[in-house]
Amino acid sequence: MMHRWVSALAAFALLTLPLQRAGAVDAPPLKIGVMFSFSGDNARAGEGLNFGIAAFQKEHGDTVAGRKVELIRRDTGQMSPETARRIAQELIINDHVDVIMGIAYSPEAVAVGLVSTEAKMPVFIVNSTTVNIMKDAPYMVRLGMTSGQLTSPLALYAYTHGLRNVYTLESDYQTGIDAGESFTKAFTALGGKITGDVRPPLFAKDFTAYIQRVKDATPKPDGVFAFVPSGSGPAQFMRTWKEMGLDAKGITLIGEGGLVGEDDLLVIGDAAQGLITSFHYSATHPSALNARFVKDYLAVSGQGIRPDFAAVAAYDTMAAIYKVVELQGGKVDPDRTMQLLRGMKLESPRGPIMVDPQTRDLDQNIYIRRTERKDGRMVNTEFETYKMVKDPLENY
Repeated sequence: MMHRWVSALAAFALLTLPLQRAGAVDAPPLKIGVMFSFSGDNARAGEGLNFGIAAFQKEHGDTVAGRKVELIRRDTGQMSPETARRIAQELIINDHVDVIMGIAYSPEAVAVGLVSTEAKMPVFIVNSTTVNIMKDAPYMVRLGMTSGQLTSPLALYAYTHGLRNVYTLESDYQTGIDAGESFTKAFTALGGKITGDVRPPLFAKDFTAYIQRVKDATPKPDGVFAFVPSGSGPAQFMRTWKEMGLDAKGITLIGEGGLVGEDDLLVIGDAAQGLITSFHYSATHPSALNARFVKDYLAVSGQGIRPDFAAVAAYDTMAAIYKVVELQGGKVDPDRTMQLLRGMKLESPRGPIMVDPQTRDLDQNIYIRRTERKDGRMVNTEFETYKMVKDPLENY
């Protein structure tokens, strides 16, 4: 009887095996809504985001926990909170996405946060860098950086390397204001002085008048801290700075790494020679994982432009999404997802990262870099590391 029972059980298993396999194949796709500025001033970052996702899937495939990954992309265009809010609603209601990733600008993140909270939709922020935008949005997490996180280490570096009187120049929107505030707070705490401040409008195309204010300042500063967000601005700013000859007046320019993005360097060229910046990622970061990432990024992009901040954040966002889905056996429960994300550690092409359990920002290394020409091209070479930096301005 025992033999017959075992044989029957084996036969039943063989009969049901095709059905089990069919069920796995028929598992619904994992729908990821990707909303970002794929046109307008941030279009190049949008390209980087797309290629960052493609590089990750080249390495890890397009299936996770038995579910085929379906990417649903939506262009938010130039900064518009209302457009971002509408697109988030459409992704949730019409497209039935499991999670949302992307978001280019902080005002858009605030608008999407309201939708996220109401729908209990996990949202992974790739780029928006203003502090406190997730304070009232419990289903959001940020896999990029904050501007304050980038600039406070630069203030420490500047003071310890001889700068005492610094003029600040930051684009006039909240992320730029955060960058200037964080730099100022850290620099003055050490005994440094801020001799002046000027704020060009966001998306400014001509920086002549603002740099002239610095040039005419009395007393003359020995350094200038600059924050100009990625897009068309950095290249124009750097060219104007060089043309107006502030280096010759003994005024040292330092800045947040967006001044010398990987693709911007192709345009800026030698005008960026010797510039000191702080950032969380460079394509030249010395690690085996980054070498693989850069290689795969170049393979999927076919453009010869190396990955930037948006690309590495997209890569890490996909890694976090895959991990929480795997840990839930293919499910995406909103509350469980956010619980799993708090304190999550990942090894990134940028180095070690951890989702801060309290703020849901990343704790990560911030690197001081020097822009220089190597092997015929301009690169950002990391030479000093501030380890696992938290944002200094978040207050929740």
